[in-house]
Amino acid sequence: MRLRGAGLALALGVLLAGCATQAGFDQRMSAFVGRSEGDLVASLGIPARTFQTPEGRRFLQYERRRVQASSLGGWGWRGGVDVTTWDCNVTFEVTGGRVEGFTSRGNDCVAAAP
Repeated sequence: MRLRGAGLALALGVLLAGCATQAGFDQRMSAFVGRSEGDLVASLGIPARTFQTPEGRRFLQYERRRVQASSLGGWGWRGGVDVTTWDCNVTFEVTGGRVEGFTSRGNDCVAAAP
């Protein structure tokens, strides 16, 4: 389990360098379309979930979640903590051993353009 999370965190962390946008993320994930399922797993690690339809379509889901907390502080009054959860779920569709496409959702599906 740690390897999957570490592999995805490393892969997505590299993608986040520079000016990160949703368009940059989509460009980088699009590079996997047409490649083999083995290439996808070798690049992103073992998916968090897989699903296979009776027709032979496979769906591989990768997820990334991080929580960021920052102190609101204060001068003599009660401060607080601001907590933000960042997440990104990417699901690849694989047919005949090849990546056909992907979908993503979340507030942290961003990357620098390739």
